[in-house]
Formats: sequence, structure tokens, C-alpha cells
Amino acid sequence: MREFLRPAPLLALLATGVALGTSPSFAAERHFTFGYDQPHSTGYGVAADIFGDKLKELSKGELIIDQFPGAQLGQEPQMLQKVRTGDIDFVISSTANAATVQPESGVMSIHYVFKSEEHVKKALADPAVVAAVEDMFRQKVQGAHVLTVITLGLRNFYAKFEIHSIADIKGKKVRVQATPTEDTLFPAYGAQTVHMPFGDVYTSLQTGVVDVAENGINVYLSNKHYEVAPIMSLSEHEANNSVIWVSDKAWNSLTDEQKKWVQEAADVTGRTQPAKAFDLEHQSVAKLEKIGVKFVKDVDKSGFIKIAEPIQDKIASELGPNAVKILGLIRKDE
Repeated sequence: MREFLRPAPLLALLATGVALGTSPSFAAERHFTFGYDQPHSTGYGVAADIFGDKLKELSKGELIIDQFPGAQLGQEPQMLQKVRTGDIDFVISSTANAATVQPESGVMSIHYVFKSEEHVKKALADPAVVAAVEDMFRQKVQGAHVLTVITLGLRNFYAKFEIHSIADIKGKKVRVQATPTEDTLFPAYGAQTVHMPFGDVYTSLQTGVVDVAENGINVYLSNKHYEVAPIMSLSEHEANNSVIWVSDKAWNSLTDEQKKWVQEAADVTGRTQPAKAFDLEHQSVAKLEKIGVKFVKDVDKSGFIKIAEPIQDKIASELGPNAVKILGLIRKDE
């Protein structure tokens, strides 16, 4: 009779694991969805990479981030809904879009509060600013909470024509983010505001539904908006800040140790992403100039600032006490 050999101990262990559908020799990997509506080549991708890599390192491969860039899981307003219902584990949203769930978030969109790149980096590195932003959302939003604050740099105007001063946008149709802040400031400049999802901006510029759009340089490059609006005017009117959200469903499923890993990964992201995002902005200028995009680098900001600065406090006050507090903290970091 033929003799059957006993499997070696390791093979037996693996065979048991296969039969049970488990991997008893190793900690099981757990995967999380991480959605954002910009291409991976933007500062959103930078943030997701830093966060995912750090979380994998801290958890020794136990917690894995699966990225879904380019609005695969929806535009930001849709993802903000999905993260609160627990259908997505992590998302990035701009602070402007986050104003749909916490209106006070519009304080981060007030024009000419951030005076320079260095001011943005300094403010976002200030633990008091980050804590105040997190607390602002915690007080209002149910189903998810904010882990940290990141940036895509500063926002600028782009169109088929040059913008040298406030006179050049008077009467123009400008696509803006749907916040009370934008709806106050742009009309004050004499512009007509148009709300639309980011994914519609390219076609709207192409067809003339809007005359002007505004965003960061790398976003402009990565989404090829230069094809339909080949002139960018460096107004630097607004910080292009964002936040990373985690759903309460995902958060509450974690052990205390795992929560510490997630928060530490977010903290590292918040500390290191802004500098990398601004580096991307600078690299993007060079790439765009090489393909023929024109930059207006001497925009006269004085007309915009003359209108914006006197109403900064009024806007913050109307938004609420958290907005007033955050505005004060940002100013201290100038």
C-alpha cells in the first residue's frame, strides 16, 4: 500500500489557514477606502501617499490605505455625504466644500487673510490653528471628523485673457466654490458668481458659460484647464486649504492603539504635506511655461485687498465664534 507523507508543520499550518479562510501566521491586513476628487499628481495625492505610507509603517502592514483619486468615488460634496454615512472610510475635501456641512469652515476661504506661502505653511504648522479647525467641525458634523489640515497652495485666476487688476474681472462670470464667503467677496469685486462642480469647469470655460475660474497652479496643470484658459494671473487671493476626514464608522471600529496610529499618520501628513504641495506649485509653473502658458506675475492686488480686508471680520463674525477664533489665530501667525 502506498504511504502518504505527513505535511511539514508549516505546510500543515498554512493548509489549516486555507481551509478556514484565514492567515493564522500573520496579522490580517485591513484595507480602507480613501477618496479625493483631484488627480494623484496633485497635493491631494501627496497627502494620501504620506498618510498611507505612515499608517502602513506604524501598523506594520496591518492597516492599508486604498486610494481612489480623480473623483472615482464622487465629487467632494458627494464624498462628504458618503464619509458621514460610513460608505467611504477617509476623504479629502477643501475647507470651502466642507462649508456645506459646517458653514464656519468658510473662514479659511476669506481672501487675503493668508499673506504669502510662508504664512500658509506657518499657520498650518500651528497646533492651535489645527486644533481649532478640528474642534470647529467636531461641534457641528455628525458621522465623521477631521484628522488634520493640508493645503494645495494659493488660488489664482485663469482665463483666456490677462487679469492685471480688479478692473479686469468686473462684470465677468467667475466660477467660485459655493460658500457664503465667496458669494460675499466676488460680487464685492464686481464679478458675477457661478457655482458648479469642479468636474464641469473645463467645459464651462471652453464654451463660455464662465469667463474666469480660480484654483491652484498644480490643479490647473493636472486637470489640463490651461487648454481652454491659457493665461493664469497670480492674484494669490485665497489659501487653497483642505482637510482629511475619517468616518465615525471606520474610526469606531479601530482599537485604541489603531486610533493612535491613524492620528499619528494624519499628524505627520499635516506637518509635511504643505511644503511638498508648494514645491509642486513651483514645479508646475515651470512645466506650464515650457508648454506656452502665460503667467501674469505682476497682478495689482491693491484693489482686491482694499475691498476684502475691511470685511474680513464681518464675514467671520457672521459665520460664527469658531470662525472668529480661527481668523485671529491665523493672523497671529503672519
